[in-house]
Amino acid sequence: MLIRILPPSAVISSEITPEPTYYRRRDILARMGLGTAALLAAGCGDAAAPAAPAAAPSLGGLKIAKRSEQAGGETVTPFETTSTYNNYYEFGTDKGDPARNAHSLRTRPWSVAVEGECEAPGRIDLDALVRPHALEERIYRHRCVEAWSIVVPWLGFPLADLLKRFKPTSKAKYVAFETLYDKEQMPLSRWSGLDLPYKEGLRIDEAMHPLSFMSVGMYGKVLPNQNGAPLRLTIPWKYGYKSIKSVVRIRFTEREPVTTWKQMAPQEYGFYSNVDPAVDHPRWSQATERRLGELFKRKTLPFNGYPEVAPLYAGLDPKKLY
Repeated sequence: MLIRILPPSAVISSEITPEPTYYRRRDILARMGLGTAALLAAGCGDAAAPAAPAAAPSLGGLKIAKRSEQAGGETVTPFETTSTYNNYYEFGTDKGDPARNAHSLRTRPWSVAVEGECEAPGRIDLDALVRPHALEERIYRHRCVEAWSIVVPWLGFPLADLLKRFKPTSKAKYVAFETLYDKEQMPLSRWSGLDLPYKEGLRIDEAMHPLSFMSVGMYGKVLPNQNGAPLRLTIPWKYGYKSIKSVVRIRFTEREPVTTWKQMAPQEYGFYSNVDPAVDHPRWSQATERRLGELFKRKTLPFNGYPEVAPLYAGLDPKKLY
């Protein structure tokens, strides 16, 4: 018998997902054939752990041109929390695995392929992609589908500014994103339980909304590998698994693109995935959340506290198009 002894942690599993819920999800995933690799929740982004992380590298010559607080003045979650306990299944399925294993990710050289319904497709080097943009620091709430949340100062630029450079045509109704998938750099990916590479997508009007953000850093530093280096999406009004990490491909499409978690469990993870306290996950309530580092739960805010995006969904039934 193999017995795994877990390290002590200041954040126990029941503080993130209630234990009965966790095991119900485990059983359902097992029946779906996902095995032990998918026992955790959908890739929600970043959470908390007690271990001290390695310091993230500095941004070098890149400067922050603008700062904005867009989390209602709420306390920022410590870097030591958000960088050491998170979901990135390509580097392991336990919360602490990405911080331990993502050192194998090579973020230079890095390029992004832009394809599909646009007038200026091509492959662009990371430096050429970032250089034209004035970097902003935006403090955003981040809400996981598992009903925990954090507040993070992201560093990057509006997604719309990037997409406009490639001149999407009138046929471009959606934008699809794809993450890096390299078995050599990600040897644990074989046990991820996911159909890789990881894929996500947005309607083009969502992608062009001023809140949609491409992040290259956090806490004034470049992104740590485990947090999606060197380039990730940040969509603050949606559940965290929509904010895809380590992007290598962007494609403009006429039809709704395939997304990883909707493909795996469409009855539980929809394409839109907007934070909505009135629309429960099929197996747990979304009415409240636990802010990591806080003792008591707080009420979940519609659209995660970003009501300005509501007009994007006028006329849509959130229970059918979750």
